[in-house]
Amino acid sequence: MNWEQLLSTKRSRGSSGKNRYGKNTDLRSEFEKDYHRIIGSASFRRLQDKTQVFPLDKSDFIRTRLTHSLEVSSFAKSLGQNIGENILVYKKDPSFTPRMKEDICSILQCAGLIHDIGNPPFGHFGESAIREWFERNLPRMEFHGVTIDKALTPQMREDFYHFEGNAQALRLVTKLHFLVDENGMNLTYALLNTIVKYPVPSTGIDEKSGDIKDKKMGYYFADEEIFEEIAAETGTNGRRHPLTFILEAADDIAYKTADIEDAFIKGFISYHKLLEELTALQERYPDEEMGSFRPADKLEQLYARGREMQMQKPEEYAIKNWIIKVQGFLINCATYGFTCHYNEIMEGEYRHDLFQGTFAEKLMDLLGSMAFEEVFLTETIYRMEVAEAAMIDFLMDKFMKAIVYYDDETRKLDSIGERMVSFISSNYKKAYHYHAEGKSEVEKLYLRLLLVTDYICGMTDSYAKRLYHELKAII
Repeated sequence: MNWEQLLSTKRSRGSSGKNRYGKNTDLRSEFEKDYHRIIGSASFRRLQDKTQVFPLDKSDFIRTRLTHSLEVSSFAKSLGQNIGENILVYKKDPSFTPRMKEDICSILQCAGLIHDIGNPPFGHFGESAIREWFERNLPRMEFHGVTIDKALTPQMREDFYHFEGNAQALRLVTKLHFLVDENGMNLTYALLNTIVKYPVPSTGIDEKSGDIKDKKMGYYFADEEIFEEIAAETGTNGRRHPLTFILEAADDIAYKTADIEDAFIKGFISYHKLLEELTALQERYPDEEMGSFRPADKLEQLYARGREMQMQKPEEYAIKNWIIKVQGFLINCATYGFTCHYNEIMEGEYRHDLFQGTFAEKLMDLLGSMAFEEVFLTETIYRMEVAEAAMIDFLMDKFMKAIVYYDDETRKLDSIGERMVSFISSNYKKAYHYHAEGKSEVEKLYLRLLLVTDYICGMTDSYAKRLYHELKAII
């Protein structure tokens, strides 16, 4: 792979940026234009009311998908600056230019903003609830006398059984943001390929391969054509785009540190619990494996400083400032991980994340396991998730029942079905009709099922809850 091709500015629908006299009136780079398209979109704004960890939380401190995405965007751009400068200074690639460094930063800044844009309401549990709904119901629902799991092709069926917010993000920005035409936000191909974390279809998932790119599905059968066009244009052809590794590292840094901070504010994790876990980690590894960053010592130092400054809550002062120090350390580790494995990444042969084999990997694992055990396995979160599942299941039941024979000339929808379909966004229905034209009945059915997941994924937490209450006649 080479950077000139990887940083392709091609869009599905091109634009000249020139006025009627042929003069270029827009001095922004193509990737800077992407940034403004994203932040001006309704899909991006809706992230402010989507769950990161704590759904429908009343606190204005706790992160949402929007604030998380802004943090990922910031970390990704910082990593791009560090890595781009390293490539230039150490002459790792003679074709790499200062302008390419600027473009990398712009792409990563945009990718951070949209990496979660396809996620359904109620966070990652919402994804699980949708997957499990399909596993339970596709073998029971019928289409012209055949169960839907049998009517669909294997890839179509596996798309639903492995429903994935990452694949939904590509679908949203390329097709569903239907304002000007069928090209969605019409973003650059370099940016679109950066957000494809897993460049395999649902039938290509192989969690045992040892290659990070095979862990999950990266695109739906419905979006295979645009994915292949993007991959061919950027020269990745089945391999991960190098910037995807950087985006993933930024995402990991953001959520694993933020989950600890949010959990502390919500009372799930105490200062003393965090210190205890970090001390145990620090004692397990000698100094040469840890480098200069000793996480437990740093936390204690910050607590002592908080006491000296007579802070009202020295524990809170220590943890919040410790998070900032950790983020800086992890950015340095990810920079090292990319530049150390530069040739493997550019050849498409690197199979791990950027923290593999470093002390940062051990620290990230600890933070992740703490959040999982102290937050996600608690009764409080379980109660929220059971309520969320009830809402997702009800909405999927009502809309899927109505959509199976929508746009089918042999069946007429009943009065409730007509009303359910009328609730679905006209933009999404317009996109469905455009892409369903000329397709077989089975592929139309597949696209109709996607139409429901498109609509539900576009809902905010509050809207999903409100619609559930309205349809259940809960006053």
